[in-house]
Amino acid sequence: MSIAKQYSESLKKVNSVSHISNFSELLCNARMQTNDEIRRENLEVAIKRLGTAAKLAEAAKTSAAYLSQIRNRTPDSKTGTPKMMGDAMARRIEVALGEPHGWMDKSHLFQGAQAAQAEAAPQSFDENVSLVRLASRPIPVISSVQAGALRDMENPYEPGDGYALEYTEDPKLSRWAFCLDVEGMSMAPRFQPGDRLFVDPDRSPGPGNFVVARNGSNQATFKKYRPRGIDSYGHEIFELVPLNDDFPTLRSDQEPLYVIGVVTEVKQKLV
Repeated sequence: MSIAKQYSESLKKVNSVSHISNFSELLCNARMQTNDEIRRENLEVAIKRLGTAAKLAEAAKTSAAYLSQIRNRTPDSKTGTPKMMGDAMARRIEVALGEPHGWMDKSHLFQGAQAAQAEAAPQSFDENVSLVRLASRPIPVISSVQAGALRDMENPYEPGDGYALEYTEDPKLSRWAFCLDVEGMSMAPRFQPGDRLFVDPDRSPGPGNFVVARNGSNQATFKKYRPRGIDSYGHEIFELVPLNDDFPTLRSDQEPLYVIGVVTEVKQKLV
């Protein structure tokens, strides 16, 4: 009987937290699973989540017959070796489930035990945070000089173009998205030096949005956007407003200013 089957049968008998702890220890002492075994166990999880193997096959752009061969370890007609799930299929199933890269290669057997323990835990504690899934899309953190030259580029920044990476699950961010670090105190007290901005150049700014803009010398700045009308040539006049009153407001009819992108998210350090 496989470890997954033993675990499934044990959960039916669970009636105490101590029983879960004892079985968790059993799993920890079990033999090391192969990557193929882990993927086949996770395949069962994926099928259960989507309802049927046919639905999973449709979502992963494969056939139910192929998934059946993997589940049953059907021998290959040429080599005689059991069918195994390749990397490409594992990644497609992860995408179909909305799970991060590598999810199919990690065992998730303890999730049922954790859920049962949570149900048995006291309810008086103010548990006002929850675990989130690891984000999967890398966004490059670039310099203000790179940001200033954005409109002169033909291709978006790649992760390797930045000096660091941030990760996001925001499905609305365009392929041009990048991150910048806040410098100086012009946006204090709400934003401090070291805060990290997620910027999307494909979004049009609206009143009150926070934006990154550049001047005629390709210097980038982070400010609040405030439209002020249209000039005689039909061009929009806007202001770039600091939150710190010790810094001046910039106007597009007084100096060259170009909005690079809209700030969609801020990652802040508390200490």
